[in-house]
Amino acid sequence: MDDGKPSGPRTKWWSRPSTDRDRPAGPEEDGAAATGVADASGTAPAGPGGTAGSTAGERLPHTTPDGDYTPAPPVAAPPPAADLGTPAPAEPAPPAAEPHVHRAQPLHAPDEYSTPPYGGPGPWAPAPPVQRPVATPAHGTPVPPPYAGTDGHGTAAPPVAAAPAQGGQEHHTDPWPPPHTVAQQHPVPQPPGQIPQQTSQWMRYDPWGAPRQPLSHPGPGQGVDDVRPRKARRGTVLVGAALLALLAGGIGGGVGAYVERNGGLTTVELPQSGRDAGGRAPDSVAGIAASALPGVVTLHVNGSAESGTGTGFVLDDRGHILTNNHVVAPAGSNGDITVTFSGGESAAAEIVGKDSGYDLAVVKVTGVSGLTPLPLGNSDNVRVGDPVVAIGAPFDLSNTVTSGIISAKERPITAGGEKGDGTDVSYVDALQTDAPINPGNSGGPLVDAEARVIGINSAIRAADSGSGLDGGQSGSIGLGFAIPINQGKRVAEELISTGKATHPVIGVTLDMEFTGDGAKVGGKAAGGASAVTEGGPADEAGIRSGDIITEVEGQRVHSGEELIVKIRAHRPGDRLGLVLTRGGKELSMTLTLGSASGT
Repeated sequence: MDDGKPSGPRTKWWSRPSTDRDRPAGPEEDGAAATGVADASGTAPAGPGGTAGSTAGERLPHTTPDGDYTPAPPVAAPPPAADLGTPAPAEPAPPAAEPHVHRAQPLHAPDEYSTPPYGGPGPWAPAPPVQRPVATPAHGTPVPPPYAGTDGHGTAAPPVAAAPAQGGQEHHTDPWPPPHTVAQQHPVPQPPGQIPQQTSQWMRYDPWGAPRQPLSHPGPGQGVDDVRPRKARRGTVLVGAALLALLAGGIGGGVGAYVERNGGLTTVELPQSGRDAGGRAPDSVAGIAASALPGVVTLHVNGSAESGTGTGFVLDDRGHILTNNHVVAPAGSNGDITVTFSGGESAAAEIVGKDSGYDLAVVKVTGVSGLTPLPLGNSDNVRVGDPVVAIGAPFDLSNTVTSGIISAKERPITAGGEKGDGTDVSYVDALQTDAPINPGNSGGPLVDAEARVIGINSAIRAADSGSGLDGGQSGSIGLGFAIPINQGKRVAEELISTGKATHPVIGVTLDMEFTGDGAKVGGKAAGGASAVTEGGPADEAGIRSGDIITEVEGQRVHSGEELIVKIRAHRPGDRLGLVLTRGGKELSMTLTLGSASGT
């Protein structure tokens, strides 16, 4: 039955290349035999040889009404023989008579190279889509699973059942042979009773179709793992590793800082003794300092020309404080003096009296209660080697405590003399100590083991400038000097009572340029008068000009300064025994000391 399609020789499907184009068409390519496709009515009449034949009213196998190709349904395989072990000899079937079907001729001669008609579509096929074929693997290359069992468009091909043909030859139901098939020259014999199987993987591989994706859309096929998710996962792993490294670094840095600051991850506790009651023996340095400190004060003096810092100590509960004259001297007549107690309280003070010859002064504070006067000792009882403690404010460091011993007694020293006229020279029969005394300690107490004052720290021997009362800024070299408290007590009492101190005198003028041993009485006094004061103690005792005094109260005198120091170590009215030399002869005499007002 002619449905308007061309009849005649069947054209080849252009998208199915074949490697054996020159092979003559056999019964499998004719289309009239071995099709196995039902007709329009759904029935497939059997033809000779057990194959369905084509009638005049049938459509061409594997085609649709508009010329497209459709896969043929699978052909059921005939049941196997009862006994597979002994196959029956296959008799060749007589060739089936193929009825002649008149086919329409194509508009042009068929292309022996199966080239699609790009000029225009023919009546047997639609216009071909734009395709981008992928490279065909070489024969024998294993095909990945996504390509196996597909029809070239990503759709799984229906299975094809293979049935052994008569004569021991195998026939394929697919009307077109697989691409790139090569005839096997040496077939492998099959065991008896075993159905031969197709071993070539190219039977199910279509190189013209990408798996699960049309050829017009290049890229990875559907169902195939994409590379991008893997890259994303790789990036996520790298980011996570970086964050983990940063976290570990931060934790490590924190632990390192803690270890560096605290010395470890655990708290280190070293053994330590507990707190004691704080008590100390009264004769220890700590006990002496605790007892004497409340009565020691620091003085800050500001004058019109200069200022200074010194130390003093409380004499009584009325507010009298004893210190050195050179400490308060910068204040002059209208300067300011501030007294700071050991507890930190401060009060203004005024000068009661002072004496440059003894280098002592008394100041007084008012409106202050709770004062702690220091007890006074007896400097005549001091022995060399006795322990002593010096308290003061060296370089304005208040409440400084140093300790040492009495290094010597009755050490004659002179200090001052900056004015040049001798009115500011101090003559001190001092106590020498190795307790460190520095500038600022002047006026402070030197106490014994019972915290009693035995001297007033007044001068130090500096390595660069000799002895002096705070004259140099060098530190202590272990040579400090203190005014004996017996002398200080008498002068302080006179300053508090009268505002002035009296000096003991013998009534002579000494030759201070004499270089021999002893103190020489001068020839003439100032203004041409006699060197021996008429009616004075020396004149009454029989001392004359030119006599050399060598001893006072049994102590050797080597200079005029020493004689003055020895005399001022006594009170006016005291009787002194002297030894002198006159004309090469040694004479002894006794005199009573006179009195003179100090400055």
